[in-house]
Amino acid sequence: MATLETLDYIENRTYDEIKVGDSASLTRTMRPEDIQMFAIMSGDINPTHVDPEYARSSMFREVVAHGMWGGMLISNVLGTEFPGPGTIYVDQALHFAAPVRIGDTLTVTVTCQRKFDHNHHIAFDCQCVNQEGEKVIHGNAEVLAPTEKIRRPKVTLPELRLSETKKARYEHLLEITKGLAPIPMGVAHPCDAESLRGALLARDRGLIVPTLIGPEDKIRSLAEQHRLDLAGTTIINVPHSHAAAETAVLMARDGTVEALMKGSLHTDELMSEVVNKTTGLRTARRITHVFVMDVPTYPRPLLITDAAVNVAPTLEDKVDIVQNAIELAQMLKVAEPKVAILAAVETVNPKMQATLDAAALCKMADRGQITGGLLDGPLAFDNAISIVAARTKGIKSAVAGQADILLVPDIESGNMLAKQLEYLADALAAGIVLGARVPIVLTSRADSAETRTASTAVALVMAHARRKK
Repeated sequence: MATLETLDYIENRTYDEIKVGDSASLTRTMRPEDIQMFAIMSGDINPTHVDPEYARSSMFREVVAHGMWGGMLISNVLGTEFPGPGTIYVDQALHFAAPVRIGDTLTVTVTCQRKFDHNHHIAFDCQCVNQEGEKVIHGNAEVLAPTEKIRRPKVTLPELRLSETKKARYEHLLEITKGLAPIPMGVAHPCDAESLRGALLARDRGLIVPTLIGPEDKIRSLAEQHRLDLAGTTIINVPHSHAAAETAVLMARDGTVEALMKGSLHTDELMSEVVNKTTGLRTARRITHVFVMDVPTYPRPLLITDAAVNVAPTLEDKVDIVQNAIELAQMLKVAEPKVAILAAVETVNPKMQATLDAAALCKMADRGQITGGLLDGPLAFDNAISIVAARTKGIKSAVAGQADILLVPDIESGNMLAKQLEYLADALAAGIVLGARVPIVLTSRADSAETRTASTAVALVMAHARRKK
């Protein structure tokens, strides 16, 4: 059994302490992330190891470990334990007899075969055996063994955490549109590079058939400047951003387009037309906004609402905000979304309105005034997304630590939370307006074309869900 001392220190066995026949072993189970980390460190992206689709057609019929992953374990034993610190590799010869598959447990054993007193070299027999007793790697190693005793505190290494690249997560998000036909979408005032590129990228991905609404000369000049292809798009020439917003909303109202995308105009310009009581796109439901976020450190998509439209929502407003988000989550295949109602604390405090609203919303859900989701609150942010934090505080809840939806108290807290996740946690964010007659892609003017396209994917799913209704 390991002691605190052996856990905290690394110690060698000198040349004189080692006898022929002595051995040392370690056991390690191959995990998917081991393959990924080895590929990252070595640059070896042979599809046999990193591409499951290709691997299915290979001789092994599945992803297998790099051969030198096992060799690395042999190096681990030699360098850290037997002989350990001070060891210098001289030679290595290995034979790879069988593949190492994900889930295989290897026992690595190195055994002293021969000692050379004139230069303090030691030859070792090296064996790697899997859980079935099958020898997968065998060979020999020669090292220059240490002659002085070394005992050192173990160096604390930085934590290595693997996450999909933003590009991979972007592609994963677009998979929600698989099998869905593109929809006609009006793009209001796409008069900067990213908003125009976003609309055209969504077109190229088969998500939309775009109608570009804005000053035609400016749009064409922008496309030429950035070498963007306008094929397959319709341009409606209007003089300025206000006219673009008005025209886009009218097109959505009369059914010419099934969704809208904000271009380079200010949010207020578009939304003032959307909420116009006479010519806008209001429904019986309050208009709200949701950020659909893929956060690398969170195991599921996270919806944050409302961080862009409702400034200081009342309890009545929050009912619609929650209901809209629940229905969107269901469209995204979350059968019963878990809604965490955020506040600064997890107890009801009469002096904190957010906690009172949370308690009321939960009771309204109990009475069927909010349907389709599982609500709990008030919950502090840590309790909403961390089971460990919730358990530490003694919170017993089916929502705490595994929320699908975060209902924020107001626009300031929500906007800061969403942007912190995007810029500090490398989250992929899609922004969508709910509660209007059509879905509206509403992103920041600073957002990339890919972010706009990801938002368009969510709008496409919503539009097809509306068709079914």
